[in-house]
Amino acid sequence: MDIPAVVRNKARVAGADDWLAGLPELVDELAGEWSFTPGASFADSTEAYVIAVTLADGTPAVLKLLVPRDGDAARREITVLHLAGGEGCARLLRADETRGAMLLERLGRSLFELRRPVDERHEILCTVAARLWRPATGAGLPTGAEKGQWLAAQIIRQWHAFDRPCAERTIEHALDCAERRIFAHDDERAVLVHGDVHQWNTLRAGEGWKLVDPDGLLADAEYDLGIIMREDPEELLVGDPGARARRLAALTGRDVSAIWEWGVVERVSTGLLCIEVDLQPWGDLMLRAADRIAAEYPAG
Repeated sequence: MDIPAVVRNKARVAGADDWLAGLPELVDELAGEWSFTPGASFADSTEAYVIAVTLADGTPAVLKLLVPRDGDAARREITVLHLAGGEGCARLLRADETRGAMLLERLGRSLFELRRPVDERHEILCTVAARLWRPATGAGLPTGAEKGQWLAAQIIRQWHAFDRPCAERTIEHALDCAERRIFAHDDERAVLVHGDVHQWNTLRAGEGWKLVDPDGLLADAEYDLGIIMREDPEELLVGDPGARARRLAALTGRDVSAIWEWGVVERVSTGLLCIEVDLQPWGDLMLRAADRIAAEYPAG
């Protein structure tokens, strides 16, 4: 089976070698249960094994099999997709939480593939993310405060595990920002957020766009904008990185400081994760941008 290298690496980091070995059998089982014909895999997947499928009535769809790991990633993603109902996210056709399996509507090319200019990309990302933001009290999703605590712990673990690949002040800056976002969390203000809004996760849907691969949180909407802040790290190595936060705030009416702080946390955390799973050059670029920002713009 043509399994992307990043997916293999994440599975091995998660101790899911048995899952990798059993993928052919799992696909065959689901093909029989859900009445589809398997097709080619998607080479750019990073969190799951994803293949094109054709349903019995000829409808094109996608089968997604999440890499097993600690936590409840499958439940969260399925919950978000149910809550969205096809608005802002890909429509969920079938799901099996136990096996981390989802059958989804097939969308078009990604925003990354279409190579739109960075300002246009940011407008699209802000628009599609905002379609998902809605109250979701009682959905059983983790809060922004819990995610901030998890990210802080991951940053410390990964920084030590991979021989301190960025400056110590960069880690301190990220942990300070995480602490402020944790403290600022407000259940009454929190909304459903996607949790990983970037150009690879934004796909054509007719004349518009939809998101795939939601992490699912109840957090301030600025969390999603912080993801946009962490992306395109090479753009942040020159000029004023604060200009991006101000633009995202102007596009959405959201708080610029919260956008900046989530961006700092996510940039460092994701840069370290990219090193762990050998997703380069993105890991090195994110940490270089994080080093520059911690040194020159520590207060945002």
